[in-house]
Amino acid sequence: MTIPVLTIDGPSGAGKGTVSRLLAKQLGWHYLDSGSIYRSLAIAALKESVDLSDVNAIVAVAKAMHLGFECGDELVVKLNGENITAQLGLEQTGNAASIIAVLPEVRAVLLQKQQDFKQLPGLVADGRDMGTVVFPDAPFKVYLTASSEKRAERRYKQLKEKGIDANLTRLTSEIEERDRRDMERTTAPLSMASGALFIDSSELAIDAVIQQILKLIQ
Repeated sequence: MTIPVLTIDGPSGAGKGTVSRLLAKQLGWHYLDSGSIYRSLAIAALKESVDLSDVNAIVAVAKAMHLGFECGDELVVKLNGENITAQLGLEQTGNAASIIAVLPEVRAVLLQKQQDFKQLPGLVADGRDMGTVVFPDAPFKVYLTASSEKRAERRYKQLKEKGIDANLTRLTSEIEERDRRDMERTTAPLSMASGALFIDSSELAIDAVIQQILKLIQ
């Protein structure tokens, strides 16, 4: 029995998370938010007071951790049954994640962890290298993007709604810098998978993006 996989790759702020979660819910498929994987491992390692330079210890934590994603109105990430969603955005989590994300042995374990999410009735996988590295044989691939200005506007609006002060010009330049880093990195750079459906969501509503992807699957 072939397990269908839909990969949705693209830069930060293109709407991948929202679109992927809604599709997973609509299709009744499993959901993988690959961006949370390294941060979840960082939280697990910090909880166990593991030395972040001890590769073997980090690998052991990675192998033992159990991750789950729940697609409600907001994404809920569970690590070994505990809701860690609020901890994912913490600065110490991000710092620890960036240290362990460069370790090849850790990347190998987490690659397998991501591939283990491929289960019936299907999987929607959201990230930057889902269609190129993690699920290169996926039958359905999408590359979702939007202009850096539009992505900055969306982020600005989100921050304002949370009562956080933000500068639109600075957000735009930060997004452009992150894109450059993601595209130029040596390991699993951000790129469009061969045969992927290209969608620019700059001027599209979420519903219109979802309809395009559902047509691809049907």
